[in-house]
Amino acid sequence: MIGLPLISLALWLPLVGALALLFLPKEQPQLARTVALVFGFVTLVIAVVAAALFDRSAPGFQMIDAFDWIPGLGIRYAVSLDGVSIWFFLLAALLTPVAQLASGAFIQRDVRGFQALLLALEFSVLGTFVAQDMFLFYIFFELTLVPTALLIGRWGGEQRVKAATQFFLYNFGASLFMLVAMIGLYLTHAAQTGLATGDIAVLIDSVATGKLSLDTTMARLLFGGFFIAFAVKMPLWPFHTWLPLAHAEATDDGSIDILGLLQKTGGYGLIRFAVQLLPAATAWAAPAVGVLAVISILYGAVAAYAQRDIKRVLAYSTVSHMGFAMLGIFAMNALGITGAITMMLASGLATGALFLVSAAIVARRGTRDVKQLGGLWLPAPILGGLALTAVFGSIGLPGLMGFAGEFTVMQGTWTSSALGPAYIIVGVIGVILAAAYLLTMFRRVFMGELRPANEGFTDLTGREIALLGALVALVVIIGIYPNMVFAPMQATLQQIASGVSQALALK
Repeated sequence: MIGLPLISLALWLPLVGALALLFLPKEQPQLARTVALVFGFVTLVIAVVAAALFDRSAPGFQMIDAFDWIPGLGIRYAVSLDGVSIWFFLLAALLTPVAQLASGAFIQRDVRGFQALLLALEFSVLGTFVAQDMFLFYIFFELTLVPTALLIGRWGGEQRVKAATQFFLYNFGASLFMLVAMIGLYLTHAAQTGLATGDIAVLIDSVATGKLSLDTTMARLLFGGFFIAFAVKMPLWPFHTWLPLAHAEATDDGSIDILGLLQKTGGYGLIRFAVQLLPAATAWAAPAVGVLAVISILYGAVAAYAQRDIKRVLAYSTVSHMGFAMLGIFAMNALGITGAITMMLASGLATGALFLVSAAIVARRGTRDVKQLGGLWLPAPILGGLALTAVFGSIGLPGLMGFAGEFTVMQGTWTSSALGPAYIIVGVIGVILAAAYLLTMFRRVFMGELRPANEGFTDLTGREIALLGALVALVVIIGIYPNMVFAPMQATLQQIASGVSQALALK
């Protein structure tokens, strides 16, 4: 098993599954669900095996599977894992079967097409996290837009077409700036070193050793191209406007993938392309980006508090969470980036769990309006208990995963030469506001008297308990023992911090 190309197997298996589904009879939805789930779970198993074989003491890319794709241009098919990508890789492999299982209560029309698109989305997201060539990264990054837009546009709510169109155009337009930046970086590297390549490892080494030396203006322009694309994807204020409508109109299981996967490609891209490849420009931009991050934290919290729709509350809470992650990334030290990655993982799990809570409520009550709910703890104590734990995890209660991420981001930002204590002092207000809006949402939904319209509400089924319980359990387990997430990252993050210091010293 060790000799197999595990990363490529995990990457391409979902696409094979998506294509296989197209040959199944459209009139047999249960068969489509079963086949899709088999591909989703086998992919998860392969991803877990790859993670188990990952050498946490080695800082570079591992399990590399590569060959020349367009030799004349120096573009390769190269996929691998390192300490930055491994957890995002696992998150994508985990959330896909969760979304597949959660879709049963909502998707009755064209089940085959829906499941095929979920697998296609998994393929593109996995590819984004494992691509070691920047042009291959761009292809996968763009491919994520197609299945996501189709999932929203075909199976979403009343404004699904508007939401899908806005999502696609906003993200596609932003990605064009990244493509221009990649071409500029590629041509500059070829001119200075004589080597035309898109290999990210080679480019990182050239930056760290001074073989690639960008003048100030060029570096800042390239940074701007990458930043726009990734800030839109995370999203960071004021680039967030596509998110609330996309969340509100997507199916509940589709929201899990949008929130838990797509946004993480933005944070991952900033670490890989901004911090590692353009450290001087990133350090220059850090104070301004830090201001945007703090605004995101506060704006997301205030906007979330004002919402009545559960999914819109969660959408704006993500803007706030990603503001914290952005602070950690632009702290440009190992501690800050550790916290940022953990924060993004916690958001994917805890907020993903809350979307499952929303799905369970909609399936029983037909509404996400908190003013029409209330008192649901009485008929559904298991749902209420799991929801409360997920809320605490999202708030960042000590002992849960969100706290591990937030506290580490605060430490990294406080000690950062690029940022500093002022950003955290203001950002802490966002932590207080997060407790206010999430606990208020929980109180409105689960506490108080049971309304007559909610008297027929039932508790979770066995399958729902398993799905929601699995995500909540991870939030608790990792919160108690965060080193299980921290440790595999450290060799890579120390190498990144060293490379950043070395590159800045050359300026």
